[in-house]
Amino acid sequence: MELRQLEYFVAVAEECHFTRAAKRMHVAQSGLSSAIRSLERELGASLFLRSTRQVELTPAGRALLVEARRALSATDAARDAVAAVQGLIRGSLAVGSLQCLHVVNLPRVLAGFHGAHPGVEIRLKQGGSGELMDQIRAGRLDIAFVAMPRRQVDDLRVRPLASEPFVLACGLEHRLADRQRVSIDDLDGEPFVDFQPDWGSRDAVDAVLADRRIAFEVNDVHSLLDLVMFGLGVALVPQSFSVKTDKVQFVGLADQPPPWQTGVVTSPAPSAAATALLDAVAAAKSGAG
Repeated sequence: MELRQLEYFVAVAEECHFTRAAKRMHVAQSGLSSAIRSLERELGASLFLRSTRQVELTPAGRALLVEARRALSATDAARDAVAAVQGLIRGSLAVGSLQCLHVVNLPRVLAGFHGAHPGVEIRLKQGGSGELMDQIRAGRLDIAFVAMPRRQVDDLRVRPLASEPFVLACGLEHRLADRQRVSIDDLDGEPFVDFQPDWGSRDAVDAVLADRRIAFEVNDVHSLLDLVMFGLGVALVPQSFSVKTDKVQFVGLADQPPPWQTGVVTSPAPSAAATALLDAVAAAKSGAG
């Protein structure tokens, strides 16, 4: 089994099309198809269900995809390690982040990283914490900034970044808007606006308000605050959201649920580029402090 075969296989799996995969890999389609057939013969299993319009992974193909990504990621990490010994960091760095990462100015950190390591191609993806951690496991991301998992994670390296309290977000004319603090019981019967279940803050609030009625489910911070502003529901959000708008009232909580915690996640053996970004984040936090 050759690395080039695995690269071709991953390209076809992600593109769901041999022609597009060949174009992406800058190779003739016949050569790519031949490499895939050779890989299938070696493994003794069909990896794709082929049709005139699209190709789909077989169960064997889905199993191989996870390991192929890991193998290619490990190969990249090996190359990066040798380059780092020579004083160079190169290759690619796939970064994941939740929205509104208040503890560090990620665009600024990435810009500084790019200036220091111009040979590294940076990609950024936003998403829910669970999705981002799964993509670290699959080798599709090198590093991710997420909500700290509520349970122990043994297969990833998790480092805490910051902690902050939750506050109530409500409309300016809401019955609780003039309070200094509110209790969880005060929210009984209120419709809620919240993120999708994969989001870390949603999980944290669900733990203390399991029976609440979620009327609006969104996947971005600004939509959540807009819905709250128009009085369509209330939300429990990290305190740092309060700097985003003056058209929503933010009220402290008397019986504070567990705090909102953010962290940074990598594989157990992060690449040289991921390690360098971790160092840049630590320096940025230290400078901010």
